[in-house]
Amino acid sequence: MPDNGAITALAVDGVSKRFGGLVAVDGISFDLGENQVLGLIGPNGSGKTTMLNMISGALKPSSGAIRLYGNDVAGAQANTIATRGVARTFQIVRMLPSLTVLENVTAGGVFGHSRRWGAELDDHARGLLRQVGLQAAADSAVTTLTYIDQKRLELARALASDPKVLLLDEWLAGLNPTELRTGVALIEQLRAEGRTIIIVEHVMDAIRSLCDRCVVMNSGAKIAEGTPREVLADAEVIRAYLGDADA
Repeated sequence: MPDNGAITALAVDGVSKRFGGLVAVDGISFDLGENQVLGLIGPNGSGKTTMLNMISGALKPSSGAIRLYGNDVAGAQANTIATRGVARTFQIVRMLPSLTVLENVTAGGVFGHSRRWGAELDDHARGLLRQVGLQAAADSAVTTLTYIDQKRLELARALASDPKVLLLDEWLAGLNPTELRTGVALIEQLRAEGRTIIIVEHVMDAIRSLCDRCVVMNSGAKIAEGTPREVLADAEVIRAYLGDADA
C-alpha cells in the first residue's frame, strides 16, 4: 500500500507477461500512491520496460490486473490508456519529425488525457516548453535539437495532457554529467508539483534523491520493495546488480 494514507493512483496486481516459453514479467504486484514517485529498478533484462509497456498499453499482460484509480486497464489499447491519464517517455526518444518543436508538444495535448484546442493549447504548450527550457526553439525543426533537448521535448509532450500517471523510461540515460544535473532538476520540479511518476532508471543517485519508494526486479520477478535506502542496502539487490562476490 502507498505510504502516509495516499490515494492509490495505480495498482499492479499479479501481472505476468509471457512470450512463448519466456516469462519476461512474473507475477509482479505493487501500488503507486497519488503524488508519489516510484523507482522501478533492476539489472538490464529484468523486465522493467516490459512492465511499463503493459501499464501504458503497448503490451497486453498474459495475466493479472492493472488498475488506474480503481479501473482495470490491463489489455486496453494504448490510446485508450493515454486518454484515461497515462503518459510516457521512451528509452529511445520518439519524435514526430515532420512537425516543429511546438507542434510535437501540442500533439500531446490533443491526443492525451486533458485535451485542449486552439489558443489555449498553444499557450499551454509554450508554457511547457518554457518549463523544460526550450521556449526559444518552439518554431524549430525537431531534427535540429541536441539529444538532451530531444529528451526535454519528449517530456514536455508527455506532460501536455496533464497525465494522472507519468512513466519515465530511462529518461536520464545517455546524458553527460552537466545534462544529468539538468535532467534531475527537471524531475525534481515535477516532484515538487505533486506529479505521480514511475521512473525506470539506472542512475542510482537520481533514484536516491527523487523516489519515495522503489520496486526492484530481477529476471522478471520482484526481489525487493521499500525506500531507496532500504532496497539499495538489500543483499539480494546487491547480488542482482553486482554478483555473489559483492553481496
